[in-house]
Amino acid sequence: MSAYISTEDFQLAKGKYDEKNPGASYTLNAQCYTDQKYFDAEREAIFFRSWQLVCHIEKVSEPGAYYVADIQGRSIAVVRDRNGDLRAFYNVCKHRAHHLLVGEGKARVMTCPYHAWSYNLDGKLRQAPQTDALENFDKGEICLDQVRVEEFCGFIYVNLDANAKSLAEQSGSLAEEINKFAPDISELTFARRLTFDIKSNWKNVVDNFLECYHCPTAHKDFCSLLKFETYKVTTHGIYSSHMAKGGNANNTAYSVEGATCDDHAVWWLWPNTCLLRYPGRANFLVLTIIPVGPDRTIETYDFYFETAEPTPQEEEAIAYVRDVLQQEDIDLVESVQRGMNTPAFQSGRIVNDPAGSGLSEHALHHFHGLLLDAYKSIVK
Repeated sequence: MSAYISTEDFQLAKGKYDEKNPGASYTLNAQCYTDQKYFDAEREAIFFRSWQLVCHIEKVSEPGAYYVADIQGRSIAVVRDRNGDLRAFYNVCKHRAHHLLVGEGKARVMTCPYHAWSYNLDGKLRQAPQTDALENFDKGEICLDQVRVEEFCGFIYVNLDANAKSLAEQSGSLAEEINKFAPDISELTFARRLTFDIKSNWKNVVDNFLECYHCPTAHKDFCSLLKFETYKVTTHGIYSSHMAKGGNANNTAYSVEGATCDDHAVWWLWPNTCLLRYPGRANFLVLTIIPVGPDRTIETYDFYFETAEPTPQEEEAIAYVRDVLQQEDIDLVESVQRGMNTPAFQSGRIVNDPAGSGLSEHALHHFHGLLLDAYKSIVK
């Protein structure tokens, strides 16, 4: 069932948001962050129509390799077929709708564990036991439903919208930026995943990520890692760049002794993917913000290093993210969510620095504009 919002719902959400001038704008109305109808609408208007990150290219690099992802309750299987082509399907058997694959691995064929219908890696039905006597049953007409899939900067993305433009086209200069700061992404390997269960709306988590106005107050160790005066935030079509010089040997976050990467280079990609390159040995971090309900979000933090086994310095960095940085942010967004559930708050002013410094909230304003555009697509 398709979700939608009314014209009145849209106007309430927009409130005093000024699309042209972040310095004169307010945030979106708090009800967008607390009301189930907006959450349902966002699944339809945003998550079923945007490019969603699935995995690193290493997971499906060889013929027969597969990886199963959940996109807001819809199971999607990404497969490398025998010809080396990347494919993605709804992970649903055409017989009785059982899931075909689980987790990740390698397979010559995709066989349903319910009634043993099997499919080739191109999605075509291969075998269907006990169907010889069926009338008007043509095995050649049965194929798994395909989903848009794309390799982008060392990662695999899918889009459930068959009419969506490619990620490469939508994202403009993002690939060029990432490859400039992290040209070795495809050569890195998965090392660790952190998972956080947060009592907050997913948009609060994104809002918090998109501004460092709070950093000098809430993240003093993080600020010591960077040359904070160099922090610059730039917004683009469906992403924003957050850049600063790092490598401060006397920082209180984690050791960067012998670092080969001196940059803090971070990108937010609409709607819920955060890509990070921190000071240290060659690395890449992926933060995925997964909506669960109006007041609950799951956050996964994947670390990619030169080796699957982190060095002692990398273990220190992981511990800092897990025990300090993320806990500080979780405390912030959970407090914001509680505040939004009171009558004391409807919306607040966007703090804007025309110079685009890290102490500005213009990237948050940019995100809210994209949200409103998505809401417009399902207004009835």
